[in-house]
Amino acid sequence: MSRGILGAAIRVHRALGPGLLESVYETCLAHELGRLNLPFRRQAPMPVFYQGLRIDNGYRLDLLVAQRIVVEVKAVQELLPVHEAQLLTYLRLSECPLGLLLNFNVPILKDGIRRLANHLPDR
Repeated sequence: MSRGILGAAIRVHRALGPGLLESVYETCLAHELGRLNLPFRRQAPMPVFYQGLRIDNGYRLDLLVAQRIVVEVKAVQELLPVHEAQLLTYLRLSECPLGLLLNFNVPILKDGIRRLANHLPDR
């Protein structure tokens, strides 16, 4: 499934190139995922639980694909460690096994892709 997501992202990047807002890339990527019949939610609100407190809408996932893959869309000069840390936090809190960090503000999209795994504890 991640291969399909990455193929869709590459199609968007080839058509639009770098330099646009994250929201444009996210919208176009969502369109491509729909064309592939991949189930997804866009700007999926997620709760945060802290010491018995539930905070609704604690954060939003750019794209949540098949309830398993978190896709975080960026359009920044370069990916920083804080971007990876953000995605790892989203993976841990959502209990999703895989995350894709996609920076569309690069000449070649493969240079803007980070694939991160959430190593879930055995239950």
